[in-house]
Amino acid sequence: MVEYQDQSLRGKVFQRIREDILSGVYQDGDELREITLGEKLGVSRTPVREALRQLELEGLVTIVPNKGAYVTAITQKDVKDIYMVRSLLEGLCARWATRNITEEQIEELEEILLLSEFHLKRRNEGRVKQVSELDGKFHKVLYEASDSRILEHVLKDFHKYVKMARQLSVGTPDRAEHSIAEHRGILNAIKNKDEDLAERLANEHIMKVMRNLHIEK
Repeated sequence: MVEYQDQSLRGKVFQRIREDILSGVYQDGDELREITLGEKLGVSRTPVREALRQLELEGLVTIVPNKGAYVTAITQKDVKDIYMVRSLLEGLCARWATRNITEEQIEELEEILLLSEFHLKRRNEGRVKQVSELDGKFHKVLYEASDSRILEHVLKDFHKYVKMARQLSVGTPDRAEHSIAEHRGILNAIKNKDEDLAERLANEHIMKVMRNLHIEK
């Protein structure tokens, strides 16, 4: 039981530091000190050290012997590669979702789109964040609807890696409007049980997001 709790603690420390790197709390080249992180998270240095090693395997941290651990930024090429691979996987996800989606999930997607349209029309300062969060939620429901734990895990990871870039994309009024319309098209194809169309529209949607970020092919 103690071992399980210890593993859970290590996992939580890893996820917290990882999320802070991906969300921009730590910038490229920032040193990640074990003592400082341990104090911030209320844990000993051991789970922090293990989390940093795991983050190094993901390419988010560089550990320099006898010096320390430093944040490694995600480059534009990394983002481009993720979007290229993600476009294919999102298409596969939409195809599988067409086969496996439940009525409850369809209703949830409909609600997300209605809320997205509502917030897009508002002129308050928080609408960009709200639309961005709903955009992410739409994709999350699709991942779950694919009924594939492996595909869901991979796509959720990709989503986290390009979190900041995705916020910039849906933060553009015109792009946000087009994105919601594209989501609507994907959902309609799924509801009509058109696997080929759902896959194609999902693939095209991600490529359009990438082009909007001015990432060269």
